[in-house]
Amino acid sequence: MSSRLNERPGIARPKAEMRGPKAEVSSPRGAGGEPGPPVRRSPAAIAEALDQVDREIRALRIEFEKFFNGALPVPPEEMRTRVQVQIRNLRNTNVTSSVEAFRLGDLESRFNSYNELFNRRLRDQEEGRKAGVRAAAPPPPARRFDPEKGVVVGAQMEAAAVEALYEGLAKNPGDGPRFDLESFRSYLGKQVAAIQQKTGCSEVQFRIASEDGKLKLKARAL
Repeated sequence: MSSRLNERPGIARPKAEMRGPKAEVSSPRGAGGEPGPPVRRSPAAIAEALDQVDREIRALRIEFEKFFNGALPVPPEEMRTRVQVQIRNLRNTNVTSSVEAFRLGDLESRFNSYNELFNRRLRDQEEGRKAGVRAAAPPPPARRFDPEKGVVVGAQMEAAAVEALYEGLAKNPGDGPRFDLESFRSYLGKQVAAIQQKTGCSEVQFRIASEDGKLKLKARAL
């Protein structure tokens, strides 16, 4: 009879329930893949972790110097990655002390500075240049003077400026300068001194101009 009651439609036998505390599984990421809440650590654990990162950064710098000096065959990339992970983990820690936050920021800034320096020196080494040595800068191009646009002359006359004006006058066919370059330099010096005394200017612009088919030297105080 009891078996018939159990087979009566509309009446389901209750399922057995397992009682006890529910297990909670924490995930480093929240809904939608967003970073989870900060990890809680004790102040002592945070201080120890900061001390560890400080030691690791110092050791990393020494190891990279060994590599650049030829004492290590390969750069200490594994150590660099480890320090980077440690800083990232500390950033995800619930740091409440202003002192700890300041120290973490200082360590991160120091690591980033070293990291940039290491990358630059590695690039230099890959390109066949010694660290810290740069190719000598090419000498500045020689200054060009255009006598038709104007050549500025001061108390100290550049040889190239004087030569440019002299050659500009020499282009006049059959009517070039009737004196040599050194005499022309002396003439320019006297002209500059006279114009400076008259106008109080510091420099004089000379240019070659054509008038009535002849080339003439024009001066203008600056």
